[in-house]
Amino acid sequence: MGIRVFNVAEKHSVARDVSAILSRNQGGLRSRDGRSVYNKIFEFNYQIQGQQCHMIFTSIHGHLMELEFEDRYRKWHSCDPLDLYHAPVRKYVPQDKLDIKKTLEEEARKCQWLILWLDCDREGENIAFEVVQVCTEANRQLNVWRARFSSIIEREIHQSVQRLGRPNQLFSDAVDVRQEIDLRIGASFTRFQTMLLRDAFVLDFAADGRNVVLSYGPCQFPTLGFVVERYWEIQSHEPEEFWTVNCTHNADDCTASFNWMRGHLFDYTCAVIIYEMCIEEPTATVTQVRQRETLKRPPHPLSTIELEKRASRYFRMGAKQTMKVAEELYLSGFISYPRTETDSFSTETDLHTIVQDQQQHPVWGSYAQRLLDPGAGLWKYPSNGGHDDKAHPPIHPTKFSAGESNWTPDHHKLYELVVRHFLACVSQPAVGAETTVDIDIAGELFCTTGRVILAKNYLEVYRFESWGGSIIPTYTLGHQFTPTTLTLDSGVTRPPPLLSEADLMECMDKAGIGTDATMHDHIQKLLDRYYATKDMNTTRFTPTHLGEALVMGYDDMGYELWKPYLRATMESDMKAVSIGTKNKDEVLTTCLQQMKACFQDAKLNKTKLFEAMDVFFERTNRSAANEQHTFGEVVRRCNLCLESDMVLKRKPDGNFMVGCLGYPQCRNVVWLPGPISEASVTTTVCSNCTPGPVFMIQFKFRRLEIPMTFSVEHLGCVGGCDDILKQLIETCGTGSRDILGVSGRGRGTSTFPSNVQQSIPRHGGGRGSNTSSSNVQQSVPRQGRGRGSNTSSSNFQQSIPRQRTCTHCRQTGHTSNNCPSQASRSRSARSQGTNQQGEPSIPCGSCGNPCALRTANTESNRGKKFYSCQGCNFFIWEDVHNERNAPSSNYSNQASAQSRRGGRGRGGRSGGSTNGGGNFVSATGETITGRRCFICQDPSHFANVCPSRGM
Repeated sequence: MGIRVFNVAEKHSVARDVSAILSRNQGGLRSRDGRSVYNKIFEFNYQIQGQQCHMIFTSIHGHLMELEFEDRYRKWHSCDPLDLYHAPVRKYVPQDKLDIKKTLEEEARKCQWLILWLDCDREGENIAFEVVQVCTEANRQLNVWRARFSSIIEREIHQSVQRLGRPNQLFSDAVDVRQEIDLRIGASFTRFQTMLLRDAFVLDFAADGRNVVLSYGPCQFPTLGFVVERYWEIQSHEPEEFWTVNCTHNADDCTASFNWMRGHLFDYTCAVIIYEMCIEEPTATVTQVRQRETLKRPPHPLSTIELEKRASRYFRMGAKQTMKVAEELYLSGFISYPRTETDSFSTETDLHTIVQDQQQHPVWGSYAQRLLDPGAGLWKYPSNGGHDDKAHPPIHPTKFSAGESNWTPDHHKLYELVVRHFLACVSQPAVGAETTVDIDIAGELFCTTGRVILAKNYLEVYRFESWGGSIIPTYTLGHQFTPTTLTLDSGVTRPPPLLSEADLMECMDKAGIGTDATMHDHIQKLLDRYYATKDMNTTRFTPTHLGEALVMGYDDMGYELWKPYLRATMESDMKAVSIGTKNKDEVLTTCLQQMKACFQDAKLNKTKLFEAMDVFFERTNRSAANEQHTFGEVVRRCNLCLESDMVLKRKPDGNFMVGCLGYPQCRNVVWLPGPISEASVTTTVCSNCTPGPVFMIQFKFRRLEIPMTFSVEHLGCVGGCDDILKQLIETCGTGSRDILGVSGRGRGTSTFPSNVQQSIPRHGGGRGSNTSSSNVQQSVPRQGRGRGSNTSSSNFQQSIPRQRTCTHCRQTGHTSNNCPSQASRSRSARSQGTNQQGEPSIPCGSCGNPCALRTANTESNRGKKFYSCQGCNFFIWEDVHNERNAPSSNYSNQASAQSRRGGRGRGGRSGGSTNGGGNFVSATGETITGRRCFICQDPSHFANVCPSRGM
């Protein structure tokens, strides 16, 4: 049977057509189904360099593998986007291509050779190595070969299979570099922009703003930059009036229009003076006559970018549509491979044969015949455009057609363009005789040019270009005449037009943005993301408010991320990898380090993006409500779910928290002290907390809301080792614990720091469990009837049931029916006055200032009323004060009353004295020492629940 050869093409149609060509006169072609219903398997016999081979031919569909982050990094909220610059990536076969993979494995096991029939560019080479990886894992003895071809015509297919080579690893490496760079940069900036801005603004162009993706691509954004920059240039243009002197002369039945050599003047007075000088001495004298032969040269051979640009100019056909139609013509065998950078033909290409195929055409067939006639002198070897990708020749016709029945108008237009362009580039240039005449009027110089076309040559077939001829009268040196007209005309300067699609591709090509195979995709992405719009009549682009705002934001940061320089450098480096002058890993490392620094700077200056968006869009209230989903600064890896990062965030009420990006799957959160005014994560790593790294946070507190003994600024750690933060939370509280607009009671989870964790069952009726080595663990069921169980080595465990609130004092612990505040009011009415705010008050026993009536919020005295002085440490319960001021009351009655209450009360001044100088005592009569409320000095509670807090 000979050698069993496994052949793999990039598309089913290529496998089918190549198999049909190679199997002719070889005993027939057989086909069978593979694992994938869309990729059949063809079998036939063939001889390769004299060896009998049994050929098995199948196909894939584009890239067999995808590059993606590991699963823990794939969700948008699973990590800080900055982590994506070093997160592990993997190449894998996606689910929808597993059937193709199985076919490759099964067939590779039966064969000795593997021939790769993929597209012969860098992308095709990368796909080839994906096929090699799958096949060699199934059969490590495979002998791997590469077939290189540029068109599916019989002559070239037979040549390629008899001249097999080896796949190019360098080409594949260059694509690997590009894929990884684009994935990391694109994913990081896209997540950053989208999570930062999408919910913060009303994006009126989207029906569902929550599905909007504000994507960033290393090629896409510079492409947008070209559009925005031209738009800004137009917007900033200020029209300016100018004046020019024009002269015409009629003679010999023709007219010559002379142009002023000065061009134009912006100074009206000077223009008038010069014009009046010419009017006073209007005689024109010919000072110079120049005659020469000029050439209009034919275009270079056709590359992909030129095909897209010319299709846009001549037919108003978009680049995406152009490539779609060109691909279909290629797969049908009518034109060569349409993705090429090459614009010069190899000396081995048989150009005459290509022209011969077109002699039958009813329109340009006669011109093709003249080209092949040596006596016509029309043939010329095509010029060299200076580009050669070493993979494919320029685009040219490969098969004659007068038009197929299944062709659309676009197929006809594009095939005609390819054929006429090829015939033009092998033709002589157009020849013209040009005459230039200079004249002098009162010292001012004018000139005119006339042209007579002597031989049209290539212009006969290339109808898309013209070379206007203009006949002027005959002039001789020294000849004098009086102008027919001599006028002073005004005009205004005009801005350049918006970029057309052809202009945009030319900008991208010059700057090295994208490749011939990807430029149209980058342009289409601008339209898909609503960054720009295209006028279908003029094909000119206008940036949308969103596109302009994004470019404006990055421009205000001072970083030219929207400029082409960074990407042009990347493309140059990737080309260096493809030719072996630079190492793959070196380019990858350098580029990612550079872009990571840009990303970090963008994070620090993200307010610039908000300011730019504010110019065009209204704010929403969703950004505050969805704060859990908003990107923040990473503090540490979550020590509960162990998958996502814990980030520093600011809540809608202004308080700070450290929450898990895995929300709502993970609800781990660290509440921070309420008096924080500013907080930012530093690069300093805590040396005590594990597992690390735990980045320390620079805090700034509001001076009036913390005790005087604490500093306003503090570099703290939320890993559990920071006693100052613990004391501030005990003293000042954490503020509101409202998560996503849901009340903190029974709905949220708060922890401080990593040694204080909580677990919230997602369903109130279920049971939640959590195992932790924390010192304090708290379980808060979402519903009051739910049960929570905890297994922990903690020293303290508490379950907090849902409590009802008193309608009188808004406190918990009692109902409105037995609120202490209602009972105390009637007793104190006789002895209390009011302060300046109209609140009940009594004179301070120490300093005489008014003491306002407050309500206690401690667990044992919640709802109970007391008087306290803001100027000193005086404190007394309302009922004690009332008993003292009752007619039959004395201090012994007060003491008895206290003892009857079981010693749970607080306050009083020793000895019942009402003048200053007494010591404060507890209910047991002991002097108050140690820790106490710093506001009222009561040791029964701390400042975070002090009744006087905030009054």
